[in-house]
Amino acid sequence: MEKKKNNLPDFSKMTREAEAKWFDSHDLGDYGNELKPVDLVVELAKPKEETLIVRVNKGLKKKLEKKAEAKGLTPSSLARIWLTEKLRTV
Repeated sequence: MEKKKNNLPDFSKMTREAEAKWFDSHDLGDYGNELKPVDLVVELAKPKEETLIVRVNKGLKKKLEKKAEAKGLTPSSLARIWLTEKLRTV
């Protein structure tokens, strides 16, 4: 028995909310016969121009990690933000 063809909706005519609702209630695996392969290129962000290694004691590192986590950042990102802010004021 041949698998019945499912019709994918035209997502370009849907709101993001409607599209999300559709994906919540459908299994994309059921639509494999309608999907086309695509080439995907992922360009990773370039590293910062320079690297600075700063050694700190464990207590300071733990505080930085805790503050960064609360803000949804990495400790390195938070330290970079704080350094930039401080250097603007001196």
